[in-house]
Amino acid sequence: MSDASELTCSAKGCQRAARWQLLWNNPKIHTPDRRKTWLACDEHREYLSKFLDARGFLKDTEEISV
Repeated sequence: MSDASELTCSAKGCQRAARWQLLWNNPKIHTPDRRKTWLACDEHREYLSKFLDARGFLKDTEEISV
């Protein structure tokens, strides 16, 4: 992964530093062990997590360590 200071939130239009990784997969198109990653700042973590979880995609949330 890149230097944590360069990572920005995946929420549309957000330019804040990411502090969280939301690990997910779409079971219709990904193998069960595959993990895609969205990045989230503190403000958008809950919103992005709920979006993925409502679709059954969210697998894990991890804090980005520096």
